[in-house]
Amino acid sequence: MYKEEDFNNEYVLQVAKKMCVAARTAPKARGTDNLVIRVCDKKDIAKISKQLVKDYKMTDGKEEFLLRDSKNILSANYLVLIATKNSPLGLNCGYCGFETCAMKNKTNKNIPCFFNSEDLGLAIGSAVSVCADARVDNRIMFSAGRAASRLNMVEGCIQCLAISLSAEAKNPFFDRK
Repeated sequence: MYKEEDFNNEYVLQVAKKMCVAARTAPKARGTDNLVIRVCDKKDIAKISKQLVKDYKMTDGKEEFLLRDSKNILSANYLVLIATKNSPLGLNCGYCGFETCAMKNKTNKNIPCFFNSEDLGLAIGSAVSVCADARVDNRIMFSAGRAASRLNMVEGCIQCLAISLSAEAKNPFFDRK
């Protein structure tokens, strides 16, 4: 006889891996892949939680959601990090606020390229659709993604989002306080 609690964590990890594949294969502008994708275990999650507490303290306690999120992610079996490098595609769309990619790069290379951000969003959507299909609870969190980025878990990236994963009786990421 198999008990659900004996394989729950393994199942969530398998879903996390499928999410990574779904994110990787999501459509990308010009077919250019600038994504960095990682799965964080409990040890990594603890590091991100500590970084969120540091981030909270840097705001002099004004951004209380950082403290809430630092505690909330500890309920996750895993976190999936999906990030993008900043690599303008030379389309000169102007969505970044500059007339051309060259003007943006000359003024400030750290301003995200619209298409990199759009690709990140499509990857996130593909990844969480896997969660929905697998009935794994999740939440997309910019705060945990930013903390992971500050810890250099997604090297060379300027934007990162984290997706917390859990398969418990109640979704720990829904009624957060």
